[in-house]
Amino acid sequence: MIKKRGGVSIIQKEQLLKQYFGHAGFRPGQEPLIDALLQGRDVLGVMPTGAGKSICYQLPALLLPGITLVISPLISLMKDQVTALREAGLAAAYINSSLTYPQYVEVLRRARQGAYTIIYVAPERLSTDAFLAFAQTAQISLIAVDEAHCVSQWGQDFRPSYLKIAEFCQSLPNRPPVGAFTATATSAVKEDIVRLLGLRNPLTLTTGFDRPNLYFSVETPKNKDLWLVSYLKSHCEQSGIIYCATRKNVEKVCGNLQRLGFPVTRYHAGLEDEERRNNQDDFLFDHATIMVATNAFGMGIDKSNVSFVVHYNMPKSMESYYQEAGRAGRDGTRAECVLLYAPADVQTARFFIDNSDENENLTEEERSLVRERDLQRLTKMVGYCKTKDCLRHYILGYFGEQSPLHCQNCGNCRAEMSEYDITTEAQKILSCVIRVERKYGFGLGVMQIIRTLTGIKEKRILELGLDQLSTYGTMSRLDNAAIRRYIDHLIDQGYLLLTDGKYPVLHTTEKANEVLFHGEKVMIVDRKQPKAVSIAATKETAPADKDLYNALSALRYKIANLEGVPAFVVFSNATLLDMAAKQPVIRPEFLQVSGVGNRKAERYGEAFMQCIREWRESHSS
Repeated sequence: MIKKRGGVSIIQKEQLLKQYFGHAGFRPGQEPLIDALLQGRDVLGVMPTGAGKSICYQLPALLLPGITLVISPLISLMKDQVTALREAGLAAAYINSSLTYPQYVEVLRRARQGAYTIIYVAPERLSTDAFLAFAQTAQISLIAVDEAHCVSQWGQDFRPSYLKIAEFCQSLPNRPPVGAFTATATSAVKEDIVRLLGLRNPLTLTTGFDRPNLYFSVETPKNKDLWLVSYLKSHCEQSGIIYCATRKNVEKVCGNLQRLGFPVTRYHAGLEDEERRNNQDDFLFDHATIMVATNAFGMGIDKSNVSFVVHYNMPKSMESYYQEAGRAGRDGTRAECVLLYAPADVQTARFFIDNSDENENLTEEERSLVRERDLQRLTKMVGYCKTKDCLRHYILGYFGEQSPLHCQNCGNCRAEMSEYDITTEAQKILSCVIRVERKYGFGLGVMQIIRTLTGIKEKRILELGLDQLSTYGTMSRLDNAAIRRYIDHLIDQGYLLLTDGKYPVLHTTEKANEVLFHGEKVMIVDRKQPKAVSIAATKETAPADKDLYNALSALRYKIANLEGVPAFVVFSNATLLDMAAKQPVIRPEFLQVSGVGNRKAERYGEAFMQCIREWRESHSS
């Protein structure tokens, strides 16, 4: 094995790729980034989740002398990555707060003796005296910065500890090449990454944000809880994540599902550390196949067999949504990303933006600018929830990427659209808003307008005398959700204006006169619900014989339990699917399965091939 920069042949790289990682060839973008690092050049790789970012620094680590340091923000990611590397036959370790002091000292001692090829380290550890002393004498040949967008204060996951990375790199006797990797970064965040990490003339490569295996959908159910139960019943064999905006919703949703007998657990920052760890392990090891969590859970979670991500509430930004939704289908198999939208989610998101304390080190001017950008991101997020166009096109366009107008793999593309006239309803709503302004000299919030239109007899409505308006009760036959949708549409089309501030109120615009007095029509596009897309029935995830896939999956689960590792560490779902399709019964055939390297073939090959032989014998007649 070559241990020097450059001069590495394509054959050598591909041999190592197959031997350790089980892949027959490189994915888009991987090889140029690997070659640049081997030649001593800094890189910035922006690659979607599941595109193989980790290979871009793990494979160079095999070809370079000394140690590759991987700076990673989350303990869970480090543990999963190190476990997977050890399973593949690579010497790896991690350094973070989960280690006791004696364990920490032992890792450093073994590292000085050359025991590790790759060491994962938390950014907070870089500035400690013990680690700095180690780094001054260690042979560090490569530094990889995972989740590199965390360095930008304009990003959605800013971590001040990332600002110390550039200083650490400069402090080394010989600064090695630095590779920065992230799945989500706008052009402004990419500029920040290069500047704040001190990257030198980096090869910057963006492979694209598209995840073709993901099915995107936005749903607006009247009752999210009933919708969720129905959805989970149709996905009972799959593992998934349900994201909620608040701890309160996590507790509510998890409690409801537990009472109904679903294998579910929870995760949020309000739990004790031990419970969070135990719940996360239950999910990773498939003891609980459903995780209900806030956004405190997930960044760097390397669980490849997540088949769906449901957002119970709308996130604050497209960056957050795409990162969280992207935890589905990491192994390349088909997966679903469903967002349950309700107008109240917008107010919740605004509350979090207005009360954020994540940027306390910024000046008032900087904090104001961050808030303004957060509100702009929120507007784009709401636009995603409301658009009737292709959802994938909307996502990719947000990140500056060109794409077809229709993907045929999202809820909007698969749905049947119909346009209908809501002019009469629009006139009633606009008239109500105008009459309120004329009578009281001020506007009312959306819900007060809705309550007036439906004719509800509640104390506040009667106190204000809203029941005396001619528009009172004129839309009593419609439910609140329908009227709210019409109001949102009138805001989107510029007939109504919703003010900013703590108590936003509705006002009409000059454009409203065209509808009220000049015969302008108001049309709205309605989406008929598409037929349910069952990922279990799609071509990519349905093996030729599901019984064989299930038998292989059961064997994987048994082995994983015996070894004390998550099932996906043994083999991913994608590997089992390929195994079920190819049905290998001898070693050379087994090595042709995608995701099977030499080490895993040695450890698990005979057990899985025997399973296939037995299945073939029982189905030979």
